[in-house]
Amino acid sequence: MKVQFVTLFPEMVLGAARHSILQRAESSGLVGFHAVNPRDFATDPHHTVDDQPFGGDPGMVLRCQEMDLALRSLDLNAGDPVVFFEPWGARFDQGLARSFSQASCLTLVCGRYEGIDHRMHEKWATHVLSLGDFVLTGGELPALIVADAVTRLIPGVLGSGESLDADSHADGLLSYPQYTRPQIFEGMAVPDVLTSGNHKAIQKWRREQQIKNTRKHRPDLFAKAPLDPHDIELL
Repeated sequence: MKVQFVTLFPEMVLGAARHSILQRAESSGLVGFHAVNPRDFATDPHHTVDDQPFGGDPGMVLRCQEMDLALRSLDLNAGDPVVFFEPWGARFDQGLARSFSQASCLTLVCGRYEGIDHRMHEKWATHVLSLGDFVLTGGELPALIVADAVTRLIPGVLGSGESLDADSHADGLLSYPQYTRPQIFEGMAVPDVLTSGNHKAIQKWRREQQIKNTRKHRPDLFAKAPLDPHDIELL
């Protein structure tokens, strides 16, 4: 899979993407990271990519010409996602991450300043996304979050499909609490069931915790969770 960033700061996204699991995924050939800078397509001596917005608002807007040339320089396949980030975008979630992970190419467009000329959304965007109701200085961090969430779902990246099965949101619920040694820390003990060796009881406890955590912390997810009759009995 190819993950492409359109950004004024290629070193920022590529530097972050080339660590830990993402770096191993690229080294093993499962994913390739590439970044293109719109400034490289500017024709003036200062490599200008922004201008004042029509209408007289403060701030600057990224222009069409350089953004368009940057996108046209990429290897874009019909049907592959081209993602922009805006406060009004759809909320990014695990379902979209799973869908993106099946594409051959994912393009993430990083805005700056007051945003990107809206005509670029109209021409290029297959998805306009938001990570939440807050404002960042640019689209690089959201793009990296999406790249991370998608890359780890590519078969072979984590090495074990069981790791993905245990993730929060894998089945519509939050995950269960995790514990490791020491068995007792400052008077707080690991739940007895986890040291019992009874795998059936452990599975039951974990499912109960998933249901309880989701109902308590994310009632919005719980309301949509695909519970089966056994889950209802656990409730």
